[in-house]
Amino acid sequence: MAKRFDVRRQNGFVSLAILCFFLLYLPIATLVVYAFNDNDSLAIWKGFSLRWFHVAWNNGLVIESSIRSFQIAAVAALLATISATMAALATTRTKPYRGLTFKYAFINQPLMVPEIVTAVALLIVFSRIKIWTGYSGLGYLIAAHTAFCVPFAYLPIRARLESMDLALETAAADLYATKWKTFRHVTLPLLWPGILAGLMLAFVVSLDDVVITEFVKSGGQDTLPTYMLGQIRRGVTPEINAISTAFLVLSIGIVTAFFFVSRKRT
Repeated sequence: MAKRFDVRRQNGFVSLAILCFFLLYLPIATLVVYAFNDNDSLAIWKGFSLRWFHVAWNNGLVIESSIRSFQIAAVAALLATISATMAALATTRTKPYRGLTFKYAFINQPLMVPEIVTAVALLIVFSRIKIWTGYSGLGYLIAAHTAFCVPFAYLPIRARLESMDLALETAAADLYATKWKTFRHVTLPLLWPGILAGLMLAFVVSLDDVVITEFVKSGGQDTLPTYMLGQIRRGVTPEINAISTAFLVLSIGIVTAFFFVSRKRT
């Protein structure tokens, strides 16, 4: 009898996995530790202190860019989730037909194309619109983030729809419920965990985005990630470590919530 292949039992696999995790998370752990350093220098540990968190909290530019980041992420995630929900319903609650695979690829295009390509394309299009309209507000950033976040919201919503039993929807139709009532009273309550998971994932992706934001934003429209990028160009300070740590904790919290919500089956 042939020996069954198990990648977990290959020689050196565990050691390689531990090494990869160590190399991946050691810089992050170092950043978090030095966020609590009382020294102005990043290289010398002076003692534990919350000083730099207090400095960041009282930095007007940090507060302003943080508020802007949350505003853009909230609106973009909401619009992306609505669009993704409609797209998921249109591509799962239908019989297979020619062109359906192309629609899958089109919806997920931002995931397959390098982000820098998407950023340059949006820059070209929006620059022409700015010239034609004279408008240079946050609408461009919201539109760009929405387009980029749609596939991130689409994937968990579609996965939820594909795992749902059609028997309840069919029963509602047999009882003469309209399509809207079937969606409102049957599909939507069952789909809600997937929608919430897609919303949180899109929010995190928008909140963390740097490349597209850097290309699309106008003057005075820094988000927190682009503000941090600008500060790093002038030199890394413990204040940047403190902001990064707070950002990391927030992202972990949202992703953890996404994990538990996506596991919900009722």
